[in-house]
Amino acid sequence: MAAIIDFLNTIFWGYILIYGLLAVGVYFTLRLGFLQIRFFPEMIRTVFQAPQSDRGGISPFQALCTSLASRVGTGNLAGVAVAIALGGPGAIFWMWVVALIGMATSYAESTLAQLYKIRDENGQLRGGPAFYIAKGLKAPWAGAVFSLALILAFGLVFNAVQANSIAGAVEGAFGVNKVVTGVVLTLLAAIVIFGGIKRIARISEIVVPVMALLYLVIAFYVIFSNIHDVPAVFALIFKSAFGIEQAAGGVAGALLNGVKRGLFSNEAGMGSAPNIAAIATPNPHHPSSQGLVQALGVFIDTILICTATALMILLSGALDSGETGIKLTQAAMTEHVGDFGNSFVAIAIFFFAFTSIIGNYSYAENALTFLKLANKPGIFILRVLALAMIPWGAYESVAMVFNAADAAMGLMATINLIAILFLSGLVAKLTRDYFSQRKKGGNPRFDVNNFPEVKDEIDLSVWDEHKK
Repeated sequence: MAAIIDFLNTIFWGYILIYGLLAVGVYFTLRLGFLQIRFFPEMIRTVFQAPQSDRGGISPFQALCTSLASRVGTGNLAGVAVAIALGGPGAIFWMWVVALIGMATSYAESTLAQLYKIRDENGQLRGGPAFYIAKGLKAPWAGAVFSLALILAFGLVFNAVQANSIAGAVEGAFGVNKVVTGVVLTLLAAIVIFGGIKRIARISEIVVPVMALLYLVIAFYVIFSNIHDVPAVFALIFKSAFGIEQAAGGVAGALLNGVKRGLFSNEAGMGSAPNIAAIATPNPHHPSSQGLVQALGVFIDTILICTATALMILLSGALDSGETGIKLTQAAMTEHVGDFGNSFVAIAIFFFAFTSIIGNYSYAENALTFLKLANKPGIFILRVLALAMIPWGAYESVAMVFNAADAAMGLMATINLIAILFLSGLVAKLTRDYFSQRKKGGNPRFDVNNFPEVKDEIDLSVWDEHKK
């Protein structure tokens, strides 16, 4: 198993995605006219607009929080530490690059997910990359392959990754056995997961903002307490990124680890967040609206939270301790605020990673809908398997768990990047339509008559403004 996983990672990360993610991000950044910079205020505006009512959907804010529930997890605390330990401080620069250009990629995939969403037989909105691959590209077989990869990655493997970091952090801070932590996590996750996607959205919109704000408050306290050393840390990051100052792994190591951990954290281009973006009822009622919301999610995840973690680690001197992963983050926090820091990181990773587990599951259930297996037996089996991965991940080794996650994520991202490239013309047309309406002073509305090329491919009942 280890040999197969290593081979897949060599193919995906050594040849395809290390260049593909950057290239696709640059392509959408240029084609959409640096949308992530020019229209940043519009991203914030769309999140806080009053939600439209739709019994089958969730609000844009809930969609943002649920996608952040999946994004903000071990990648922000453990993943950043791994990137720095393996690639040096320069890895953080490449995480920033992946995030900034990834905002355009995330916008594109979430906009497409909104456009091609459907209403299932229970009235629930569903959608995601599998739907726009099947309908937009006329390739249902590719949509099925993507769905299976997503279920493997998010429904199963990533739950093990999150549980692994939680168990390690709790053991380091409180001495609790990893197996015990795994069992408790499984029981808590079962309570939420068996409540369905709406309960997951409700829990996420409460827990994620509170925990993220608390974490950022502590981080800003640490940064401002060491404000005189901050310029030197930023200088070190830039020097290490370009090999001006020797660092672990050199330039190639910094770039590789920064891109891998950056994608693992913010998920831009992976095809995960579009699954929850599709379920939102956007306001303005236009596919681009939800694309803007999810682009903001990438900014919050990496530019804010990952940077906060990186600065705390580099300001602490804990990098010389020999620790890696979540233990390095705990060591850094302890250096800054004493024993409280060790416990706080354990609590933070518990909530961040726990919300990731339930957010990841919501993606997998969406993929199950595309495979037409979202009946009661199918959903029950998925829930049981997803929960079973939690105690396994809590006990399994860090290297094996992370490598398996990288392989599954690589397959998903490869399929999704190809799909959104083929559909990039449609993304550009939707973007022009949205901002031309906004420029005229109106509230953008999607009118299918302006998009005759997709009229036979989308669920018209979802976009009908006059439905009874």
